[in-house]
Amino acid sequence: MEQPAISDYGFLSDCRSGALVSRAGSIDWWCPNRFDSPSVFGRLIDPDGGHWRLAPVATGSPGHRVQRAYQGQSLVLRTVHHTPEGSVAVTDALAAEVGARAHQFGLHSPAVLLRVVEGLSGRVRMAMDFRPRPEYGLLTPYLRELTDGAVLAVAGPIELVLRCDGLRLRADHDRVRHTFEVDEGQVLGFDLAYASAFGGTPARLEPVGTLADTVQAWQAFRETHRYDGRYPEVVRHSATVLTGLTYARSGAVAAASTTSLPEELGGDRNYDYRFSWLRDFAMTMRALWVAACPTEASRLFDWAVRAIGRIGPEPVPVLFGLEGERDVSEHICPHLAGYAGSWPVRIGNDAWRQRQLDVPGEVVSAIWRLRDYLGDEFAAELREMVLGLTEQVAATWQLPDQGIWEPRDRELHYLSSKVLCWVAMDRAVRLAPQLGERADAQRWAGIRDEIRATVLRDGFHERRGVFTGAFGSPELDAAALYLPVVGFLPATDPRMRATIEAVERELGGDGGLVRRWDSDPAGFLLCSFWLVECLVLAGERERAARLFERVTGHANDVGLFSEQIDLRSGAHLGNTPQALSHIGQINAAWRLTDPTAD
Repeated sequence: MEQPAISDYGFLSDCRSGALVSRAGSIDWWCPNRFDSPSVFGRLIDPDGGHWRLAPVATGSPGHRVQRAYQGQSLVLRTVHHTPEGSVAVTDALAAEVGARAHQFGLHSPAVLLRVVEGLSGRVRMAMDFRPRPEYGLLTPYLRELTDGAVLAVAGPIELVLRCDGLRLRADHDRVRHTFEVDEGQVLGFDLAYASAFGGTPARLEPVGTLADTVQAWQAFRETHRYDGRYPEVVRHSATVLTGLTYARSGAVAAASTTSLPEELGGDRNYDYRFSWLRDFAMTMRALWVAACPTEASRLFDWAVRAIGRIGPEPVPVLFGLEGERDVSEHICPHLAGYAGSWPVRIGNDAWRQRQLDVPGEVVSAIWRLRDYLGDEFAAELREMVLGLTEQVAATWQLPDQGIWEPRDRELHYLSSKVLCWVAMDRAVRLAPQLGERADAQRWAGIRDEIRATVLRDGFHERRGVFTGAFGSPELDAAALYLPVVGFLPATDPRMRATIEAVERELGGDGGLVRRWDSDPAGFLLCSFWLVECLVLAGERERAARLFERVTGHANDVGLFSEQIDLRSGAHLGNTPQALSHIGQINAAWRLTDPTAD
C-alpha cells in the first residue's frame, strides 16, 4: 500500500486520545488509553503496524471521488465517497461520554471508536478490514467470535471489542474482513471499544445514537466559548483542534497526536510529540485565552504547577507527560520502519533532560497574563513556583543551553533563550506585589536590565546588522521574530526592522512560509505566523493580513496543520496535528484584530 500523505489524515479526539483517519477510510493511528500510550493501529509509522479500513470496494478506482468535512464545530469527521455505483457516507468519531456537556466533556471518555455508514444513493459495495496490532505492532492478538456477532481481540494488556449493529462479524486468523452492500437510506453502525485487560470492561455503546450525542457534546462545548475577532471560522476551528489535543483529565495540551512523523522524508529528525511542553506555555495560554475561556487556561496552569513541583537546583524540564510525569525517557523501536521509511521511530523524548533556559520565562509570562484571574495574593504553591523559577533564572541565565529548537549536539548562548530569561525577570518584577516578602524586585530589576544590555550587545551582529540565532554567530534564526511578540524590543526599532526584513528575505519562501534557519528543509508554520505578528507590530497590517491568508491556505482540506510545509511540493511534514501551528494561527489572527494586545 502506498503511504498516504500526512495531509491526507483527519483527526479524531475524545480529549483522552487521538486517532487519524485517511481519505481512503483507514484509521492508521490510535493510542486508545491516552495520547502517549502504545498504539493499537500504527500503520502510520509501519506498514504492518495495524489499521481499520472501512470504505467502498471501489476506493481508488476511476470514478471514485471523496469529499469530507467536520460536523459543525466538532472533531466528528464525515467522509462522502462517490463511486460509479452510488454514494455513501462514513462518519467517524471518538465517542464522548454519553450526556457529557460543557467542561465535563472529555473527563470520562469511554475509549470507543464509532464509524457509521449511511447509503446516500445507489447500492455501494463496502469493504471492512480490521487488523489491530497492539504495543506499536509488537503483538498479534487472539480473535474470538462472540455469541452476539461481535469479535473480541485480546493481547498483552488490552482488550478490544468490535461490533456492528447490522452484521455478524467473522474472524480470520489475525484480522476481521467483511464485505457488504449499502442501499440508499440504509444505516449501519460500527463501534470498537478498548479496555485494560486487567480491571476494565469495554464499553458497549449504540453507535448511531452515541455519534449524534458526541456531535452535540462538541457543539455544546464550543458554544460556551466566544471569539469576536478577525477570521472567526479558522480561529474557532483551530481552537477546536487545541481542545482535541487537550488531555481533559489533567488539562495538559499535547504538542501533537503522533510520534516520529519526519521533518524531512527519509531523515532522522523524527521525534515523539505526544507530551506537553512548558516552552509552549505562554503561547498556548494566550491562544486559549483568546479563543476559548479562562477555564481551559486555568486547568492547564494547575497542571503545570503540579508537574513542576517544588523547584530545586536542577533545570525545570521543558516537557512533561500528560499527567505530569517527569521521566519520559526516549527509546527507538527497531521493528518499525517509520513513516515513508523515515527511521528511526522514537517513543519518549529525551529533550526533557536538556537545559532550556527559556522555560521559566514562558511560565512566568503566562502567570503574568493570568494575574487578574489569580487574585491579589497568590496561593502558597503558586508563589513558591514563581519565586523558584525567578531565582533559577537569576542564577543560571549566563549559562549556555540547547535553545528553542532543541538540537542534540552542543549548547550555545541562544538569543531567544536569553530574551526569555529577560521575560522571566521582567514579569517577576511586575508580579512582586503578589509574591510576598521574599520577592526581591530591586535585585531582579537589576538582573533584568543586565540581561537586556547583554542581548543588545552580544545578540546583535554588527557586521550583518541583524539579531542572529546565537551570540557571536552570523547565522540568522527565525526565533528572533519572537522579540517583538514578547515585548523585548519594538518591531519598529531599526535593529528589529532590519532583522524582520532579513528573515523575510533570506528564510522566507513561496506561500509566505518561513524556515527556522538557512539549512532548514521546510517552512515552519509557527515562525510564519510570528512574521505576521511582527508585520502588524511594525505597522504593516494589510500586508500582514495577506501573509496570514497565504499561510492559512497551507492547511489540509479539513483545516489541519502539521509542523512544517515542504517549500517545493507543499507537502505537510512533521507530527500532526501540531498544536503550535494552530496556536500561532490563533495568536496571529488576534494580533490582526487588536495590534495592542499583549
